[in-house]
Amino acid sequence: QVQLVESGGGLVQPGGSLRLSCGAPGNIFTRNTIINSMGWYRVPPGKQRELVALLSDNDSTNYGDSVKCRFTISRGSAENTVDLQMDSLKPEDTAVYYCNANVHVVSLNLTTFYWGPGTQVTVSS
Repeated sequence: QVQLVESGGGLVQPGGSLRLSCGAPGNIFTRNTIINSMGWYRVPPGKQRELVALLSDNDSTNYGDSVKCRFTISRGSAENTVDLQMDSLKPEDTAVYYCNANVHVVSLNLTTFYWGPGTQVTVSS
C-alpha cells in the first residue's frame, strides 16, 4: 500500500507555529491519475478523525471550523505536495495529523484515497 510522506510535526508551546508538509513518493501520481484534492485530517486523543484543511485541484480550500483563520493550506514547492501552516496553536490542536489525497484513476474510472502514516503535533507548555 503506497503511503504519502509527511514531515514537520513536533512539540510547540501554545501560541506557537508549525508547518507540515506532505508529498507523494516516486511517481505514484501519473498521467493516468487526477488528484481531486490533497489535505490534512487529524485525530485528537480520545476523539474521532476530523477535517483540518483540503486544497482542491481548482485551488479552492476547505477548513475545519476550529482552525479557520489560524491554519493555511497551500501547494508546496514540489509537484504534488501540500503544506499546512499552523499558527496560534492551542492545546486542543494536539493530535496525530494525517495527510490525504483524493485521486481519480482514469483507466479504471474509480476514485481512491492515499494516506500518510501520521505525524504527531503536541501543543503544550
